[in-house]
Amino acid sequence: MKLNIIAARSGVSWVKQGIRTFFRQPLALAGLFFMFMAVMTVASQVPVIGFVLAMTLLPAATLGLMVATRQASDGRFPMPLVLLAAFRAGRQQARAMLVLGVLYAVGFLVTIGLSCLVDGGDFARVYLGGATPTREMILEPSFQGAMWLFIGLHLPLSLMFWHAPALVHWHAFPPVKSLFFSLLACSRNFWAYAVFALVWLGVLTLVVAGVTTLGGLLGQPGLAADLLFPALLLLASMFFTSLYFTFHDTFGAPPDTLS
Repeated sequence: MKLNIIAARSGVSWVKQGIRTFFRQPLALAGLFFMFMAVMTVASQVPVIGFVLAMTLLPAATLGLMVATRQASDGRFPMPLVLLAAFRAGRQQARAMLVLGVLYAVGFLVTIGLSCLVDGGDFARVYLGGATPTREMILEPSFQGAMWLFIGLHLPLSLMFWHAPALVHWHAFPPVKSLFFSLLACSRNFWAYAVFALVWLGVLTLVVAGVTTLGGLLGQPGLAADLLFPALLLLASMFFTSLYFTFHDTFGAPPDTLS
């Protein structure tokens, strides 16, 4: 395994590959993404520890979607058990993936906790779905300060975990080492990942504008609202599909394994 330096235009290619691969197996990949969302939702409902449990499982669940994408790109039909790939690769790697999940949960809690120091927890409650934002709340300087602090802290956290699950699963990296190399890879290829993010932002904008325009042309704004949510879910599943290709080009093709 080696760390490749990627041209900025690869960010566009990753988006294209993700969308193209999704449409090779749309039912399987969309279904797996919905299962992924369901697992996160059910885990978060566990009393007392629900949110922490969901955050702990997130790296493993994300890895499952990457394995599914690899299978789809190889012409295979990914089955539901692929979401458990992180825990079927052996006891040592399963333990490492759980440690990675705990580290992510702790990092997220610290990040959201620090934002609470700025506005008393208003942003955290909105972000976690425990409160409905009002216009007055959003315009509050303390709310905006908490939001930008969270974004500023969560970005490096996300980059640390971008490739970490795949490095643990396919290359047997220890959790801390995987975090270091994930952050290094994203920083060394900053422009490729920036282009990747900007292209997905553009796709999101086009989809929202298209659905909204369609509803307006048909004179049925309610139809746009009904179509927008499933459209965004499908778009999210395509985004997760594209993550595999960022890893593939940055670190090379994963070694041949059962997954």
